[in-house]
Amino acid sequence: MRADDVLPDQANQGDFNGVTIRKGTIAAFLANATAWSDPASSAAQRETAQVHIAEALPALRAVGLFEVLEVRDPALRDWLARR
Repeated sequence: MRADDVLPDQANQGDFNGVTIRKGTIAAFLANATAWSDPASSAAQRETAQVHIAEALPALRAVGLFEVLEVRDPALRDWLARR
């Protein structure tokens, strides 16, 4: 399967398991997870990343991201498990 089989180039969002998910949601999660886990991130950067991750969780779960992949940072993995 290719990316355009899941979401055609002209589409900006799709419905997955009853949740509308915007194109770029997983890439944004990866960027936010990286910022959250980076010791060089400020408290404000980490808080912003955390808010954005929390907002994306329904979409990430709807596509089954965490059923296939595991977050490597134990602290972030624990934080996600509590949400």
